[in-house]
Amino acid sequence: MTETAAVGPGPATAEPVTATARFWSSAARLRNAPWGLLVLAVTVGAGAGLGSIAFRWLIVTFTRLFSGHADYAGAEHGPNPHVPWLGPFFVLLTPVVGGLLYGPLVDRFAKEARGHGVPEVMLAVAQRGGRINPQVSVVKALASALCIGSGGSVGREGPIVQIGSALGSTLGRTVRVSEDRMRLLVACGAAGGIAATFNAPLAGVFFAMELILATFSVEAFGATVLSSVTASVIGRAAFGDTAFLVLPPFHVEHLGQYGLFAVLGVLAGATGVGFTRILYWVEDACDWAWRGPEWLRPAAGGLLLGLVLLALPEMYGVGYPVLEKAAHGGYVAGFLLLLVVGKILATSLTIGIGGSGGVFAPSLFIGAMLGAAYGATTHQLLPGTAGVAGAYALVGMGAVFAGASRAPITAVVILFELTGQYSIILPLMLAIVLATLTSRLLSRDTVYTLKLRRRGIDLNAPAPGARLGAQSVESVMEGFPVPLPSAAELPEAADRLRLSDHGALPVVDTEGRYLGTLTARATAEALAERTDGDVEPPTTAGDLAEPTPPVTTDMPLSTALHALVTAPGTGLPVLDPDHGQVLGWLTHQSALRALHAPSAT
Repeated sequence: MTETAAVGPGPATAEPVTATARFWSSAARLRNAPWGLLVLAVTVGAGAGLGSIAFRWLIVTFTRLFSGHADYAGAEHGPNPHVPWLGPFFVLLTPVVGGLLYGPLVDRFAKEARGHGVPEVMLAVAQRGGRINPQVSVVKALASALCIGSGGSVGREGPIVQIGSALGSTLGRTVRVSEDRMRLLVACGAAGGIAATFNAPLAGVFFAMELILATFSVEAFGATVLSSVTASVIGRAAFGDTAFLVLPPFHVEHLGQYGLFAVLGVLAGATGVGFTRILYWVEDACDWAWRGPEWLRPAAGGLLLGLVLLALPEMYGVGYPVLEKAAHGGYVAGFLLLLVVGKILATSLTIGIGGSGGVFAPSLFIGAMLGAAYGATTHQLLPGTAGVAGAYALVGMGAVFAGASRAPITAVVILFELTGQYSIILPLMLAIVLATLTSRLLSRDTVYTLKLRRRGIDLNAPAPGARLGAQSVESVMEGFPVPLPSAAELPEAADRLRLSDHGALPVVDTEGRYLGTLTARATAEALAERTDGDVEPPTTAGDLAEPTPPVTTDMPLSTALHALVTAPGTGLPVLDPDHGQVLGWLTHQSALRALHAPSAT
C-alpha cells in the first residue's frame, strides 16, 4: 500500500512514497541528526533492559526445571522434588541433559556463543567495526540459561554483555551508522545489560568504557550513561531498587587493618592470575582429550562436572547464596579454601567442555571465599586488630576480579553498587589497585584478552587484511630532528623550537640517552613564568622534558598509533629498543603515507 503526496493542479503526479522509503528516510535522520545518537542509545538501553529481564527469567525457569530449586547452590545436597528417588545424585545427570540441549544449539546457530562472551565483544569492537551476528543474542540467552540452569558453574554477566552488544550491533547495522557509531552502540548494549541485570548503572558505564571500548570520551560517556540509565529503570521496575547482594554493614575499626587489606590485595591479584591460567589450562586439556563432534562435547563433559557438583553442590550455577553466607561468616576457613579450589575447577570445567556463561561472577565468588578465609584466619591471629571476616570477603571479591580482568575502576564501582557498602570503599580501593599491579607483574594478559591471544589475536594489532598498521615503525619513521641537550637554556631551546616543523624536540643527556620531549607550548609558559618572582621557574630543557609513551623501531605501527594520537606536538621520537637512543621521528603524516606504500610498489 502506498501514499501519494498532495500536489497542486496540473498533469504532474507525485512519486509514490513506500513504507521502505519512509524507513530509510528516518534512518538517515537518525544517522545525521545531532540527537540521533541519543535516540539510538536509549533504544539500545531499553532493548538490553528487556533482554536482561528475559534472560534472568530463563535462568530461574531452567534452574527450577533441572533442580527443583530457585538456586540449588544453597540447598545443601537437597534432592530434586521432581525426582526425589534420585536424592542428591540427580546432579550427575543435569549437566549432561543441559549439554544435550545447548550443545547442538550453539554448534548449529552461533559458535561465538560458546564460552564467556566478553572477549568476542571486545574483538568485534577492536577489529570488526562492531559487527556481531544478530543471532547471537537469542542463542546466547538460551544456551547460557540452559548451562547455568543445569548446573554450569558460570555467571550471567558475560552472556548479558554479549546479548546487549548484539542488540546494539543489530540496530546499528539496520540504521547503517558509521563504524565509530556502531562500536559505540555495541558498548551501549554492554552497559545496559550490566546495569539492568545487576542494578548497577555506574558499573555498566565503566565496564563498557574500560573493557569494551578501552577508551574514555565525552561522547562515549554520554551515550553509555543514557543506555545504562534506561536499562536500569526497566530493570528496577522488574526486580526492585535494592542492592544486588545483601550483606551486613562493615567498617574499618583499626588503622592496622589497612595493612591486612593490602596483603589481601596482593594475594587476590595472584589468585586472579592463577584462576585465568587454570581456566585455559583446563580448556586445553579438554580440547586435547575430546575427539568427538563438538555438539556432543558439553554432554560428555557434563559427566565430569556432575561429579564435582555431587561433591560440592555449592558449585551449582552462579552461587550467590553461598557467597552471601560466606560474607556473613557461615563457613570455617578450611572449607572456604576448598570452595575456592572447587569454584576454579568447576568454572574451568564448565567453560572447557563448551559451556556458555561468564567469569565475572565466579571471580567474585572466588574472591569472597578467599577474603573470608583470610579474614577468619587473621581474626584468630590478631583478634584486636583484624575486625570481622565479612569485610575481607567484600574486599576480596573486588580484588580477585581486578586481578583477573585488570579493570580497577569497574571493580571499585561495581562492588560498591552490588553491595551498597560505602564504608569499606578505602580498603577496597587499596586492595584493588594492589591486585591490579600484582596481576600486571605476573601476567601480560587478562582473563578476557588471553582467550583471544591464544587464537593468535592481538587487540592492539591491525585487523586481518588491514593495510595500515602491519608495518614496523622503523619502516615508516622519518629522520629525527637534531635533539636538544638537557643543559640547553630555555631561550636557546625556544629558538630551536621556533625553527622546528614539529612543535616539539627530543631532549637527550650527555651520553645521548633520550630523556623526554620538550614542546613549544611548555617552553613559552616557562619563559612567561620568569616574570613571577614567587616561584622558581625551570631554566633548562632537561627541567621541562616530558616523558612520552615509548615508541621503538621494532614496534608495530598499529601499536605506536595509540601513543601518537595522544602525543603533544606533531610527532614522537622513535627509540632504539636496546639502548634508548633516538633513531627517528614518527609523525601523523608518515603514518598516513604508509597506507599508500603497498600500491606504490
